[in-house]
Amino acid sequence: MTAKVVTITFNPAYDLIGFCANIEVGEVNLVNTTSLHAAGKGINVAKVLRDLGVDVAAGGFLGKDNQDGFLQLFDQLDIDNKFQVVEGRTRINVKLTEQSGDVTDLNFSGFTITKDNWTQFAQDSCVWLKEFDMIAVSGSLPAGIELEAFSQWMKQLTAQCKHVVFDSSRQAFEVGLKASPWLIKPNDKELEIWAGKPLKTRDEIIAAAQDLVQKGIQNVVVSLGSKGALWVTNKEVWLAEPPVCKVVSTVGAGDSMVAGLIYGQLKQQSVDKTLCLASAIAALSVGQSNVGVSNHDELSKMMDKVILTKIK
Repeated sequence: MTAKVVTITFNPAYDLIGFCANIEVGEVNLVNTTSLHAAGKGINVAKVLRDLGVDVAAGGFLGKDNQDGFLQLFDQLDIDNKFQVVEGRTRINVKLTEQSGDVTDLNFSGFTITKDNWTQFAQDSCVWLKEFDMIAVSGSLPAGIELEAFSQWMKQLTAQCKHVVFDSSRQAFEVGLKASPWLIKPNDKELEIWAGKPLKTRDEIIAAAQDLVQKGIQNVVVSLGSKGALWVTNKEVWLAEPPVCKVVSTVGAGDSMVAGLIYGQLKQQSVDKTLCLASAIAALSVGQSNVGVSNHDELSKMMDKVILTKIK
């Protein structure tokens, strides 16, 4: 039987992506528009999984006033739409990449979730989510979702599904960890915030990840940006280092990695092979304006360039 996968995105966005050689604060900046598309962390994960041939559903919240772009995307990619529509507009995020590779994010506000919205979602989702073997919860929380309510929902989720993948930040990340999800993917900065101290060396990053493993999280994958990624379990630690790539946009690179991690685990690949695949997908994504795997031969070539090291 084929495993069923769903991604959850509570705070999706239309991503307006552009390139500006050097941003000058307080001045008029001419920006080359790269793309404008329906996105959001879990939606990005779903898009990559579809490119890899995985049947996937996507759920969360969408604003009633501007949902058409998302509905078109779901129809185009044959993604099963589980989103709950709420009053208001889904937000717009502006992401500007400079010649240096630095990305400036301007994340605008969007809809606000009412208590009734959340109550309906929490009740309904705990029914239809039982259909799925792997659930990915990604991204930030929109205004109106209380952290305690989110934490309780996450605990319900992990109680009914063994394979919950969690990728968030700030307070949502902290409270979501209390549910002990099966796999998490913080970046090094998010791990520092959780640890409450700078993590200046690789050993310090590994030690912090091992602390999370000791707290019941089976798999901790730490994104290190251009330096690669670490996968820490209670049995082994692997480092994947991608080759130097030309950067068009780093937007969605982490989501692409999450999709690769899910795909590798669906195929029951080993930790090192899964990390190699996920790192290659993430490396390919920085060379394009939108997430996705359009050329599987290029993916294979990129995997050959990823350096894997088992850390003792």
